[in-house]
Amino acid sequence: MWNENLNIAVLLPCYNEAATIGEVVRGFREALPLANIYVYDNNSTDATALRATLAGATVVRERRQGKGHVVRRMFADIDADIYVMADGDGTYRPGDAEELIRTLLTEGADMVVGTRRGVHDDAGRQGHAFGNRIFNWLYRLIFGTDFTDIFSGYRAFSRRFVKSFPAVSGGFEIETEMSVHASRLKLPVSELELDYGRRPEGSHSKLSTFGDGSKILWMFAMLMKETRPFAFFGILGAISLEMSIGFMIPVFAEYFETGLVTRMPTWTLSMALLMISFMLLTAGLILDSVARSRAEQLRIHYMSLEAPASAKQAKRMVSAETHEKPVSRKKKAKAA
Repeated sequence: MWNENLNIAVLLPCYNEAATIGEVVRGFREALPLANIYVYDNNSTDATALRATLAGATVVRERRQGKGHVVRRMFADIDADIYVMADGDGTYRPGDAEELIRTLLTEGADMVVGTRRGVHDDAGRQGHAFGNRIFNWLYRLIFGTDFTDIFSGYRAFSRRFVKSFPAVSGGFEIETEMSVHASRLKLPVSELELDYGRRPEGSHSKLSTFGDGSKILWMFAMLMKETRPFAFFGILGAISLEMSIGFMIPVFAEYFETGLVTRMPTWTLSMALLMISFMLLTAGLILDSVARSRAEQLRIHYMSLEAPASAKQAKRMVSAETHEKPVSRKKKAKAA
């Protein structure tokens, strides 16, 4: 077991989860008896806040609608050594939190993601499951292979991760932003496969397959623009160049055949597209240097924060061993 002096915070963002939140809070209370449990109520219209309070959680209200706004508020408000974040819908087992924390400490990670075993098995989630596969594939293609389940809501974090994470997303795309933050700064991360349950009767998913899917896709584009601008603008420049060449070919063919250029508007458009492609490539080169500089600044800020709890524990152990040696020598001297 880890050091009992560690301050552990359990964070539960909630919106209309009255049917499950009481049981979830009690489950975490039993699994992590020394942890502080916080429920952030995001404008629920049911008894979510009341049932969380009765179960023993500290309840805070966040008026900006959207999971991203809630996570940003939680990370800003709460100071702890270790953070465990889960959903309030009862699909994650509170008993697995101990294993997440153990993995965080033993592997010296800044984030451990509880990947969802069986997330694709539920027939009622086939739309979500299909989107999950597509977005995970896109993530690995664009940002790297650090994660296999970027949408898992069950995670453990070090204080260093939480206090260096900018959190600009407003909705369900917040998990994607967390993953990109870790990949961008090359943070130590780990994954742990966990069981994923079904919502009980009376509890409904707040995720819209198409609405939230489009927001996540937009977030992918924005994060790619911010973190990999050369690739982003390079793709747009290549598209513009291909279109330019496509318009040029018939004009050149006509010129070599007749010696005339009768399609002046087409030629003008092709030249404009060619110039746009060069401008996009130039923008990508410049912004790539800016993005690299921003990543370095974020990394420096990250390094300025306290080391993860596991590193601090190791330091205490080394310090204790160092102080024990002279004491034992004094005792030996007295004995002699």
